[in-house]
Amino acid sequence: MVYRVYVVELSKRVFTENAKFRAANPQFNGVLQCLYVGMTSKLPAERFKQHKTGYVNNKGHKLSANIVQRYGTYLRPSLYDQINLKSMTREEALKMEEKLALDLRRKGYAVWFN
Repeated sequence: MVYRVYVVELSKRVFTENAKFRAANPQFNGVLQCLYVGMTSKLPAERFKQHKTGYVNNKGHKLSANIVQRYGTYLRPSLYDQINLKSMTREEALKMEEKLALDLRRKGYAVWFN
């Protein structure tokens, strides 16, 4: 199975309304955007739709992140398209999710990832 990483832009309200998000991003100065970085075996657009609709799978597990459901505005493919040109295993995608999130934080974005 092929996995991909994706980036969702979040409303900046997340920074003022969510204490955990704020605590995870002490470097954020408000200039750049707030982002969510995730990984999936689906197309990023399909995964984003799952987040926004509060998708629950057949086993009754909620597969959407509350932070994206509440604050997600749109996908930011310019931040992840190049990474997805190479197919990744689940393990590689998990590592890439963290690497991308930390790289974006270092650039000044406020980022949430699992």
